[in-house]
Amino acid sequence: MKVVVVAGIPGSGSTTVLNHALKETDYVHVNYGDVMLEIAQEMKLVEDRDSMRKLAPDTQKEVQKKAAKTIRKRAKDVNTIVDTHCTIKTPSGFLPGLPVWVLKELQPDMFILIEADGDEILMRRVSDTTRTRDAERLQDINLHQEMNRATAMAYAVYTGATVKIIENHNDRLDEPVNQMRETLTR
Repeated sequence: MKVVVVAGIPGSGSTTVLNHALKETDYVHVNYGDVMLEIAQEMKLVEDRDSMRKLAPDTQKEVQKKAAKTIRKRAKDVNTIVDTHCTIKTPSGFLPGLPVWVLKELQPDMFILIEADGDEILMRRVSDTTRTRDAERLQDINLHQEMNRATAMAYAVYTGATVKIIENHNDRLDEPVNQMRETLTR
């Protein structure tokens, strides 16, 4: 069965598009971070999600590997969409969301990036009172999307997966949802 990774920067609407598109597909939705938390809790390493980032780097790496292996195993019998980050913006620079040890275990068939215009993302972030996000300039948002594209292609080179970019513009949710459904059913 297929493993498809869906990613988008905060404010791109990737979760919204994904949730709507999944209503009429045979894919199971898996959040990579949730699986990591399950594994870390089973290993008695953490009690909650906030403790995850405090784990030693080698321990985090082990949990990441086990999560990828678990997802791939679950995907043996069912098409699976993995909701995760392609890149994570940190004060030290961009961090790959799926390092090589994860890609090796996960072996995705496709990457779908959800994007929007930088100014749309900026306005969505400003108007979203449910989240606390760092303020970013338009050029930082555009750079993050460019980094996602470059990183997704690097992942594709390693795995042989395809990369699909779907645009999610304001007041046109049906378009990216339909495009995602069509992509998933091919």
